[in-house]
Amino acid sequence: MFVLGEEAFGSIADWTPDPGSVVCWHPSASSVAKVRQAPASDVPASHQQARHLRNFRDHASRGIDMSRLCIGSWDMPGKCDVRVLSYVLNSHLRRHDTYHSWFEFADSDSDSDDIVRHKICDPTHIHLVPVRHGEMTPQAWREHILATPSPLHWDCFRFAIIQRADHFTFCFVIDHLYIDAQFLGAMRLELYLMYSALLAGGAPVSLPAAGSYEDFCVRQRRHSSALTLESPDVRAWVDFFEKNDGTLPDTPVSLGDGSGSCDLMFVRVMDERQTADFEAACVAAGARFSGGVFACAALAQYELTGADTYYGLVARDTRGTPTEYLTIGWFTGFVPITIPVDPTSFGATARAAQASFDAGKDLAEIPFNRVLELAPWLNMPQRRVPLLFHLDASCPPLSTIARSEWGGSNMKIHHDGGVPARFDLRVNRYENETQVIVFFPNNPVARESVTRYVQTLASVYRRVAERPSAVTLLPGGGQPDRHEDAAADVRKAAGQPWSAWSA
Repeated sequence: MFVLGEEAFGSIADWTPDPGSVVCWHPSASSVAKVRQAPASDVPASHQQARHLRNFRDHASRGIDMSRLCIGSWDMPGKCDVRVLSYVLNSHLRRHDTYHSWFEFADSDSDSDDIVRHKICDPTHIHLVPVRHGEMTPQAWREHILATPSPLHWDCFRFAIIQRADHFTFCFVIDHLYIDAQFLGAMRLELYLMYSALLAGGAPVSLPAAGSYEDFCVRQRRHSSALTLESPDVRAWVDFFEKNDGTLPDTPVSLGDGSGSCDLMFVRVMDERQTADFEAACVAAGARFSGGVFACAALAQYELTGADTYYGLVARDTRGTPTEYLTIGWFTGFVPITIPVDPTSFGATARAAQASFDAGKDLAEIPFNRVLELAPWLNMPQRRVPLLFHLDASCPPLSTIARSEWGGSNMKIHHDGGVPARFDLRVNRYENETQVIVFFPNNPVARESVTRYVQTLASVYRRVAERPSAVTLLPGGGQPDRHEDAAADVRKAAGQPWSAWSA
């Protein structure tokens, strides 16, 4: 289990919770039956949901278990009041309309890409009931979680607790179809406020009105339908595709044959002092911390491959209004960045990276599949698409949450172990350190290649933090001034099971 600030991240395969009595919440049989009768709706699936459903169908047709579940847990004191928590969970599901739909392909017996949404007319038909399982072995617990229905079923979510003598662990398991990373903060806030108020004998907390994900789906489709090949944002995406041979950029590492379930490699690339010095180097260069993150990815790729231009995809939350920030759903889009690499100057590379990202931020509103519809000579790659994620939890609101009463709650995020659809590089900044996680398919070629990549990336960060004006790289494997501590950290990450890498 990797410790990330106040949280920890690990594989479901390595989750061995302390023994306790398990209670799981499932939709009642009558609730499932009523939901199955929900009529078809004119509200389209979002582009993100449609891509997820098609990816799931494609993986399933090849007998591959696609990674799809968002799993999290945290501890709460005392004995769980099952009746109160049942009320809180039902209120949560009825409050957010992302849970009020289920999807099917228009013709299940064909390769039709048409997706039909069915919408629940009355949210009170949603009714979760607690099921007491008693003590479960760790293996039975994991199997129960992984048995959560697929995104082609409405009830592709589960909630549970593990009760112990003086505290209990709360767990959620939700298919990505319904949520993105913003869910975590919203769920913790809603559950904590509502559960605590009711447990103290008070009235239900009056929460701000929830935004509508269905409204977002309608707005998104209206916007994307109005686009043409001459739209500036579409032209920008087409240009990006064409500079990458008509598809999206390749990974900076070899993933072998792409086989293997998802694995992670983790390294703490900078401590508190180095993180502050790195940010100072970014500011001195006329960039922000994020620009430095993108520049380091470009410089590491140059050092390994000699590529003097970096093409990347940066994840961006497209929420833009106060209402959308209160909306649970899947909003994430991607910004294409193009960075000319100056191997003699971190500052020049960081400025170019920041400028590319800032100029292209609005492109996150344009879905891949709409670009492909308008420019059919382009195509999505068969290989994994590399994505870059950057989280800054050193400033509000995330830093406030991390220092709040949730601190010390043993927050964990668990990967379901399915086959990843992408190659993900995640850079997380906290107040006292900066960390890197790479998601990759676990096969020997990929592991060796990713080990070298993370080692190189960690070295670039540390060289920038210590001597930003003196960073000089050699193309295609030349690695002057190699930091042995970075190499040792990554060798440890590559060679040890997750449980041995706990902090």
